[in-house]
Amino acid sequence: MKPTREHATNNAQTYFVTSRTWEGRPLFRAEPWARLFFKTLLSYRGKSYLLHEFVLMPDHFHLLLTPQIALERAIQFIKGGFSYRAKKELQTNLEIWQRGFSDHRIRDAQDFEKHVQYIHLNPVKRHFCEIPSVYPYSSAFPGWRLDLIPQGLKPPSKFDSVGTAEAVPLQIKTGTTLTDLPPISISRERHS
Repeated sequence: MKPTREHATNNAQTYFVTSRTWEGRPLFRAEPWARLFFKTLLSYRGKSYLLHEFVLMPDHFHLLLTPQIALERAIQFIKGGFSYRAKKELQTNLEIWQRGFSDHRIRDAQDFEKHVQYIHLNPVKRHFCEIPSVYPYSSAFPGWRLDLIPQGLKPPSKFDSVGTAEAVPLQIKTGTTLTDLPPISISRERHS
């Protein structure tokens, strides 16, 4: 029997969230769709959630975020906001998203790091690139601005055992905006 889902309110927890397109349609292979997704995702950042990591694949997305409101509401803003804007700006009447989403509450620093690696390696596993940092629709791509990792999910410092705090560099990547991204078509690379 499946356990009852914990209602995710503004409880300062961080979540790994996944959602898929309707029937697995590869909508985000088209650059205008991907750019609109990021405009939508970034428009709610800071108000509805903190965004720590992400990847946008042709038919789904993965996010690591800390909701500032109910998790369900934050995801509704992302998916519903994108659907509304796609109908208006991309002139489409397509069904865009599968119903619902899946989530996993991040338990500790090790769990956080495991999900960061999963996000970064997703395009590599799907053969869109050989190293995560060249896939532009991922937080592994240099220049994306991300929110700080929540204090309880930071990896332990080597100085923690002696009681001295280690200075942690600012975790915001600098510079890249949506208009700075290279025009890249997402397609599978052929390997012989």
